[in-house]
Amino acid sequence: FSFLTITKFFGVSGVFAYLIGILLLIIANNYWYLLCRTLINERIWWILLPIAFYGGIGCLLFIPEDSPLFYFFMDLGDGYIAGNVLYFLGTLSVILLLWLINRKIMSGLIYAELAKTDDTQMKNVSEYKFFERYGEVGEYMRLELKMLLRNRRCKGSLRNVGILIAAFSAALSFSGVYDGVFMTTFICVYNFAAFGMIILSQIMSFEGNYIDGLMSRKESIMSLLKAKYYLYSIGEIIPFLLMIPAIVMEKLTLLGAFAWFFYTIGFIYFCFFQLAVYNRQTIALNEKVANRQSGNEIQMLVNFGAFGAPLILYSILNSLLDETITYTILLATGLGFCLASPLWIKNVYHRFMLRRYENMEGFRDSRQ
Repeated sequence: FSFLTITKFFGVSGVFAYLIGILLLIIANNYWYLLCRTLINERIWWILLPIAFYGGIGCLLFIPEDSPLFYFFMDLGDGYIAGNVLYFLGTLSVILLLWLINRKIMSGLIYAELAKTDDTQMKNVSEYKFFERYGEVGEYMRLELKMLLRNRRCKGSLRNVGILIAAFSAALSFSGVYDGVFMTTFICVYNFAAFGMIILSQIMSFEGNYIDGLMSRKESIMSLLKAKYYLYSIGEIIPFLLMIPAIVMEKLTLLGAFAWFFYTIGFIYFCFFQLAVYNRQTIALNEKVANRQSGNEIQMLVNFGAFGAPLILYSILNSLLDETITYTILLATGLGFCLASPLWIKNVYHRFMLRRYENMEGFRDSRQ
């Protein structure tokens, strides 16, 4: 863009000066994003900060007939092109200020996490006693639910993905932003697969904190895997309900919603559960800032396949067949993997047990 528009009037030097200015804005935006993300992860109410900031910019740009902010942005771009030192120093000052604020906040959070001075106090203790009727699998369903709703990292991930799903579902239902076959399919796949991509892609990594206790009981891992499958399959009802308005508004067919629902808890969950065999790095339950980065090549590949493969498959089938037939094939595929879940969960369990000593060593070494 800059070479095509700036070279004619300001030469190559103007192009490079402009690019340096844009780079500085990108760096400033990175620190701004990091600040907002950190604060929102700590308290969800901080989401009002970026809403107020960008809402204020929008109001200043579009409400006044002769917006001073619009001219400010124009002058900023002209200052970069002209190589005006004051504009570059001003941008560097903003970067430095944001860096100092981030450093102050993150230092405090890291200290609190490492010193364990900010342990969460439980106000209400829910026992989820209705799971008792389902025996040992029910006990592990209760354990999984407690893990998701009580620990800071799990709660934060669950909350963030819930907000995204609700936002995408509302945009799909009540606006024309995502109208079109591809974007509708994209939103459906994301809404159903998001829980798995965030939580199930790290399957057994949270359990690495107490894997020794799990391994002390015969067949406990098998019951745990079954409990995870049942609980997260039930959880897919939430995005299904959120997309009912899109069905009512005829943005999505009922057959399509059922197809993606069963395809997710069937084939996509089958893929995610394979990671139970290969994940061997413990993820801290409460640390958000000081935690080690986790992930491996297999995890990245499965995440990409879980999200990309359905889009590619749908596009191919829909180009060759009628949409109803396409959704019927996806529904049949998902139902097939759902009905076969006892078999492939058992297979995952046996493969995990063959690698149990190697995995347990990895879990122990990566604990904080």
